[in-house]
Amino acid sequence: MLLYVNILLILVIIGLFAYPFVNKFRIKSVAKIVDNATFAEQLNGAQLIDLREATAYRIVHILGARNLPFSQFDQSISAIRKDKAVLLYEDAKPVFCVRAALKLKKAGYTNIVILKTGVKGWHGKTKKGA
Repeated sequence: MLLYVNILLILVIIGLFAYPFVNKFRIKSVAKIVDNATFAEQLNGAQLIDLREATAYRIVHILGARNLPFSQFDQSISAIRKDKAVLLYEDAKPVFCVRAALKLKKAGYTNIVILKTGVKGWHGKTKKGA
């Protein structure tokens, strides 16, 4: 019995250490996570999607972005064209962007780019609202 517990414990520890590497590989196979300069270079002709909720979008968003909150993403995915690049961002660390990119990839989208720093780290033009 103790042997099985030890084996299980070892497998859990290996899994905890391996998960970040496997997840990083999985993300790289779905989307490019890029810095400000690379993201800015790809804006022309692309679809710029802000995944934050509408209230955050109204306060500030990258100029030219349209708001498709992640909470409604499954219902909105059909509004995104497959023949153009899809550029995704949120506040800072791209948690929802990665999940959205996985959904897009599964739906047949091929050119998906994520802003690494989110709107909080964006150095380009923004639009500020209420």
